[in-house]
Amino acid sequence: MLNKYARAFFTRVLTPFASMLLRAGISPDVVTLVGTAGVCAGALVFFPRGSFFWGTIVITAFVFSDLVDGNMARQAGTSSVWGAFLDSTLDRVADSAVFGGIALWYAGGGNNDLLCAVAVFCLACGQVVSYTKARAESLGLKCDVSGLVERAERLVVTLVAAGLAGLHGFGVPYIEWLLPIALWAIAAGSLVTVFQRILTVRREAAEAAAGGVPE
Repeated sequence: MLNKYARAFFTRVLTPFASMLLRAGISPDVVTLVGTAGVCAGALVFFPRGSFFWGTIVITAFVFSDLVDGNMARQAGTSSVWGAFLDSTLDRVADSAVFGGIALWYAGGGNNDLLCAVAVFCLACGQVVSYTKARAESLGLKCDVSGLVERAERLVVTLVAAGLAGLHGFGVPYIEWLLPIALWAIAAGSLVTVFQRILTVRREAAEAAAGGVPE
C-alpha cells in the first residue's frame, strides 16, 4: 500500500537528481550497487553496536537509490530484464543487512535472545513475502495481492523506529522500546502477508486448473 503511493511521490521528487547522474555518465547499475553497499555498511557497521540513530541516517541516505536507478533507466530508455533482476536481488541483500544488523545487536550488546529471534523472523518472512510472488509469477500466476506488509512498509517502520530508538543514546528516555514494538508488528504483519499470498496463489492455481472458472 505504502509502496504504491510513496514510490510515485518520490519518483517525481528524485527525477532531477536522476537526470543529473545520467548527464554525469553514471549508469543505473552503478547506482544500484553503490546504494546497496551503503545500506549494508550502515546496517552492519552501526546497528550491531547499538548506534541506531547514525545507522539509520546512513541507510536512509542510500536507500533512495532503489528509486533513482529505475528512474534513470526509464529516462535513458535502457530498462532491461537484467536491470530489474539486479535491482530485485540487491533489494533482498539490503533488507537482510538491516534486519541482520538488528539481530546482531540483540544477540550481543542488546542481550535479548527473544528480540534477536524476532529480528531473524522478520528477515526470513521478508524474503518469503518476495519469493511467493516471484515464484507464482514464474509459474504463470499473478499473485495479485499486495498484502498487509510489503517491502516499503517493512523498511519505513523499521528505520523510523530504529532512528527514534537511537535517540535514547542522546538522553531521550523510554524511546528505545519503539524498536521492539516495531519488530513485533512487522513480524506479525509479514506473517499475515505470507498467508495472504499463499491463499491467493492457491485460489489462482485452482482457477487455472479448472480452465479459468472461479471456484
